[in-house]
Amino acid sequence: MTRGLVIGESLIDIVDGDEHVGGSPLNVAVGLGRLGRDIDFLTHIADDPHGRHIADYVKSAGAQLVPGSVAAARTPTAVATLTEDGSATYTFDLQWRLSGTPEVPPPVLVHTGSIAAVREPGCLAVAALVDTYRLSATVTFDPNVRPSLIADRDSARARIEHLAERSDIVKVSDEDLRWIDPEVEPEQTARAWLASGPAIVVVTMGAGGAVALCSAGEARVAARPVRVVDTVGAGDAFMVGLLDALWGMDVLGADRRAALRRISIDTLTGALEAATLSSAATVGRAGAQLPDRAELRAQANRR
Repeated sequence: MTRGLVIGESLIDIVDGDEHVGGSPLNVAVGLGRLGRDIDFLTHIADDPHGRHIADYVKSAGAQLVPGSVAAARTPTAVATLTEDGSATYTFDLQWRLSGTPEVPPPVLVHTGSIAAVREPGCLAVAALVDTYRLSATVTFDPNVRPSLIADRDSARARIEHLAERSDIVKVSDEDLRWIDPEVEPEQTARAWLASGPAIVVVTMGAGGAVALCSAGEARVAARPVRVVDTVGAGDAFMVGLLDALWGMDVLGADRRAALRRISIDTLTGALEAATLSSAATVGRAGAQLPDRAELRAQANRR
């Protein structure tokens, strides 16, 4: 049995007064769990009503909360404000801490990103865990930048770039790349990241689709036409679809690192198509409701 480990924040999103379980890493853990992947999720929540809601949500998706995850003074929250185009901005109440190495089976996949990658003191533990698990796992990373939580931009950029160098697969939005380096075109930054270590760097561009860079060249796919309710969780759903596809192609795990680096453009295009399908299924309904297998099949049939 192969398992994945997701490390990062989980919280309660409050959107127009309604409460939803959220957090970019949590969405990835839950999304992979709903697709039948065996996932352990290391996070930092409290034993309070919000925390118990999150724990139940993770369990209902088929993922496992790693022991030690319930250690916070209070469970984080994020108040979301939606714009006319369905995008969201957030105001956070969040602490991020980790301690020790989780007692989990050696994973074939370790994913992290967003707040977990830059917020002290937990980000220091995340970087150490990534180095630990590279011995067995493919490391995947999504910066998913939250500027309102970043006090020191230069420090955050340095941490993001360090994790990108240590990762095998990086997925990043063009918006995030413009924040990370506003003087350079997003694809140029992505190419520099590819040269620094990863096997694959994927840039998502919203309605403009996505491009993936690898040693064989680049793969591009268009966004799927869909009525957008909101974009909450869209990038996380894309990440889930990408990782699930690559998992099914048997290119995950440290022992498959060379195979991942040799991935063909056709194979990578197929993974991107799966990612856009997952994202389209999510933006068509409110909140970060990531799809299961049946919902993905239904979305594919709408083409």
